[in-house]
Amino acid sequence: MSIKDALFRYATPLTTWLFLISLVSGVALFFGLGAQYFREMHEILSMLLIVPFGLHVWRNWRTLANYFRRSAMWISTVVCLAAAGAFAYEGAGVSSANPRAVVFGALNNASVTALAALAHADEATVTDRLKAIGVEVKSAEDTVAGLAEASGHDSFELLGAALVAPAATGQPTP
Repeated sequence: MSIKDALFRYATPLTTWLFLISLVSGVALFFGLGAQYFREMHEILSMLLIVPFGLHVWRNWRTLANYFRRSAMWISTVVCLAAAGAFAYEGAGVSSANPRAVVFGALNNASVTALAALAHADEATVTDRLKAIGVEVKSAEDTVAGLAEASGHDSFELLGAALVAPAATGQPTP
């Protein structure tokens, strides 16, 4: 049996089972059930579904092409694209960014003054904490990103030093 024959032989069974797995995991995710079990499974196996689906379409191309001669295929196409477009349009104004990334981005652009407020400390204390790890603060308006770039330190390191009192980290008090 050639590789082509083997691929064609398994295209439909793989498409069927991967679709059913995607269906079950997608329904569970929709209803908020077992995300810890289903999210990664759904995402990865849905990506794998592309290969046997493509082989299935290739194998059955003539039959599929005949469907485009019927109005049912065109009506279905329009309905599905309209539904997808509606979701895309509605979701365009909603941020689906990872909340951790959003928070870190805000902290990375925070000034020494803003960090002091978050640390429940004054600007001098935060400046001293940063100086203790070798970061030179020229102004209370310096941002974490700017200080990290200028000092060669990682932004996470600067945030840790600025926001956590030295006694809590075991570091000597500056």
